[in-house]
Amino acid sequence: MLPAEVMRQIRRLHLRARRAVQTLLGGEYHSAFKGAGLSFEEVREYQPGDDVRGIDWNVTARSHTAFIKRYVEERELTILLAVDLSGSQRFGTRVQPKRSVTAELAALVAFCAVSNNDRVGLMGFTDRVERYVPPNKGVRHVLRLLRDILFFEPEHKGTDLAAALDHLNKAQKRRAIVFVLSDFLGTGYEDSFRRAAHKHDLIAVRTADPREMELPPVGLVNFEDAETGQQVLIDTNSRRVREEFAATAAERRAAFVKLARSAKADVIEVGTGGDHFDGLLRFFRTREKRMRR
Repeated sequence: MLPAEVMRQIRRLHLRARRAVQTLLGGEYHSAFKGAGLSFEEVREYQPGDDVRGIDWNVTARSHTAFIKRYVEERELTILLAVDLSGSQRFGTRVQPKRSVTAELAALVAFCAVSNNDRVGLMGFTDRVERYVPPNKGVRHVLRLLRDILFFEPEHKGTDLAAALDHLNKAQKRRAIVFVLSDFLGTGYEDSFRRAAHKHDLIAVRTADPREMELPPVGLVNFEDAETGQQVLIDTNSRRVREEFAATAAERRAAFVKLARSAKADVIEVGTGGDHFDGLLRFFRTREKRMRR
């Protein structure tokens, strides 16, 4: 039995995500992700304006009236949420920590999926896969995913994106739409990222906090690595230190964007300032336009 406060948080996120899906994101999601193909639905009488290439000549010959075949999109998709649960995801200096941002985005995508009758699953990882829920349908299933995303306590704090992506490729045999929600601060995952992008429709949701990009001049600060516990004392009043920190962060981001572009994976970049829903909406709209072209 979950504590009352946990249940209240799940309900709040449920209502917020459902409202966003109903008012904004549901149609955008449907347009952004196409089904696997077309399936035959019916034969109906030809009407002016119909594509003549759809005429069923066998039925037309028997009835002496033009009929066309009507097809519908095979809509059912499989969505997999690969969520980073490592220690660095607990960091945040603005409205929310990165893990809360990740949880809300995962909730939105999950409710978009269930509202379109798609299957959705979860893989939570640190330096190993700590939670795997196979894709399924239904609101109750999504609420279970929300509980795990919000309150699952991992045993480890480190990050191993390569191991997570390799596990994903083995566990999910068929092609899926995979949202990887992480800060992508790890290293050595590039080959695994490319393999996952080749097999699946990969969307990298990169969470970042402004203090990971630049340091304010506030004197001596003792920093602790959230994953290893290692501590280091830094003089943030030093202009050289601040510039080197910003340059390293910019190079890391540029390398990630280059990797995603070369792997033909989509990227959504979101922060901890509370506007992450807007980032997801912009992605859906941009992708919809691309699909139309």
